[in-house]
Amino acid sequence: MRAASSMPAPPERPVEPAAPIFRSAAVEYSWFKAVLLALLAGNTAAYLYAGSTSEALDSTAWLVLLVSFELETSAGKRWREGPGNAVLRGGRLVAAMALIAATIGYVREMEWLDALNVGLWVAVVALLEFEVRRPGAVMRHRSSFTATAIVLYSGLVALVAAWLWRGEWFDAYDAALWLVAFSALEMDVLGFIGKRRSAT
Repeated sequence: MRAASSMPAPPERPVEPAAPIFRSAAVEYSWFKAVLLALLAGNTAAYLYAGSTSEALDSTAWLVLLVSFELETSAGKRWREGPGNAVLRGGRLVAAMALIAATIGYVREMEWLDALNVGLWVAVVALLEFEVRRPGAVMRHRSSFTATAIVLYSGLVALVAAWLWRGEWFDAYDAALWLVAFSALEMDVLGFIGKRRSAT
C-alpha cells in the first residue's frame, strides 16, 4: 500500500488587528471629561462674575479639587510623587480653606442648602482621598465604601431636587454637573486602585 503523500498545510490567514474599540472609548471618555470640565469652569466664571462671595469661593475650590484628583489618578506618576504631588496637596489645602470660608458665609447668609451641599461634598472628597491613599483597605471593605458613597451621592441628588423645587434652575444645573463629574472621578479612582493592586 502506497503511503499517502503529506499534503502541504494551508497557509495561515493573517490575524487582522481587532478594531480599536477600547482606544476609541477611552478617547471619547477623555472628551466627555474635558467637556464637563469646560462647563464647570463656565459655571465658576458665572459665580465669580454675578454670584456672592461664598458662591465664588465654593465653586472655585471644587474646581481646584476636581482637577487635582483628576491629575493624580489619570495624568501619570509625576503628579503622584515629588514636587507635582506637593503642588496638588498645596492646592487642596488652599481649596479646603476656601470651602471653610464659603460655608461660614452660607451660614451667615442663611443659605442652608448650600451649606449642607458643601458638607456632603467634603465627605465625598474625604472618601475619595482615603480611596486614593489606602487602596488596600478600600478593597478589603469595598461594600462599606460603596454603601457610604451611595448615601452621600443620594443626599446630593436630593439637593438637586430641592433646588429644582425652589425654582433655582442654575443652582440645580450646576449641582447636577458636579454630580456627573465626581461620579466619573469615582470611576477613575476605582481604576486607579485596580492598577495599583495589579502593580504590587
